[in-house]
Amino acid sequence: LKGSLLRKMPGDGWQQFANLRTLLAYQFTRPGKKLVFMGTELAPWGEWNHDAGLDWASAGGPMRAAFGAFVRALGAVYTEHPALWRRDHEPRGFQWVDLADRDQSVVSYVRRGDDGDAPVLVVLNLTPVPRDGYRVGAPAPGAYRVALSSDDPRYGGSGYGWAERVTAEAAPYHGHAQSVVLTLPPLGALVLVAEGGAGDGGPGEAGADGEAVPALERPQ
Repeated sequence: LKGSLLRKMPGDGWQQFANLRTLLAYQFTRPGKKLVFMGTELAPWGEWNHDAGLDWASAGGPMRAAFGAFVRALGAVYTEHPALWRRDHEPRGFQWVDLADRDQSVVSYVRRGDDGDAPVLVVLNLTPVPRDGYRVGAPAPGAYRVALSSDDPRYGGSGYGWAERVTAEAAPYHGHAQSVVLTLPPLGALVLVAEGGAGDGGPGEAGADGEAVPALERPQ
């Protein structure tokens, strides 16, 4: 069906904005160059109309002002961390951590750049149910800084379980030698940057053709 992305999102108004923030976080942290079409950064309710201008007046409302702040922060995070763009064209630049958690609708992946670039771990909770104590394989030991949470109150989110940093534990998971335990906000995206270096190769290094090997089943 035709319509703006915001209008297509399920749930009440808060959930629609949360879903749209998570969608853009997914777009910006996946491989490929980015295109935000005709005013999506304004979160318009109506579809783009070539016979009319963009609804700039709506950008001053509280939710849309917060959404605009999120889009600016997302663009800044993308620009600042080469792992999100340097290896877009190579298999080594992207690696699934877990794509099989159907029960909780959580997906996670790693972006990598050159050897000196800190890897970026992205975790998406695609339901309105928060997830406490959620373990995810991590590509490097040490501390991770939360570079972006789409659930930050500054962007219209709930701030559920906010933590500025988490530290990886020496607990192998998802094919990595270490893992982090996270609090996942509802309908939220977390972008975490390793502070300790490039990290391990993870399960993707096992692919003879260079392709990243996904974790097909979630460990119990």
